[in-house]
Amino acid sequence: MKEKLCWHGSAQLAPVPVVLAGCGDGSVRNPYNLITIGWCGMVCSEPPMLGIGVRPERFSFGLIRRTGEFTVNLPPKALAETVDYCGVVSGKAIDKFKERQLTPLPGSQVKAPIVAECPIALECRVNRTLELGSHWYFIADILAVRVDPELVDEKGKLDMERADLISYAHGHYYEQGPCLGHFGYSVRKKN
Repeated sequence: MKEKLCWHGSAQLAPVPVVLAGCGDGSVRNPYNLITIGWCGMVCSEPPMLGIGVRPERFSFGLIRRTGEFTVNLPPKALAETVDYCGVVSGKAIDKFKERQLTPLPGSQVKAPIVAECPIALECRVNRTLELGSHWYFIADILAVRVDPELVDEKGKLDMERADLISYAHGHYYEQGPCLGHFGYSVRKKN
């Protein structure tokens, strides 16, 4: 067996999805904003729930706390530079939608904006909040999923590969590679 180095516990889980979280309700007190989130993941299938980690000092943190809603927008590789921008520039003084020429769409279940240029968006309502340390974790119910029709095949199946999504690993953005198999392929009978 090959020996492995032993490091102190740290955030080494990678790659992870990188998303644009839309927040705010468009009011003066809660303007629309986008924040890039690297700490995002599914936490439950039934009921469908996900979580996002946000630092309390971020402008979006207050918007999410006040409204109790956000959207999770899955960006394609064409938006990689915009994803980075939305993670390093504060929405406190800049309208990121306007600055990056993005289109905010109304949610069907929440007032937080959806990004039209992202092929998939999840509308979320905060179910509970965990104060963890550097980040607070907003666990949310997924109330609706919005999908570009071009990603749905003739049988009504979502073709995620055509979404051209990106991921994040240790300070770098990556495009996804080719499909290696589908769930259960290792035990499926071969013809």
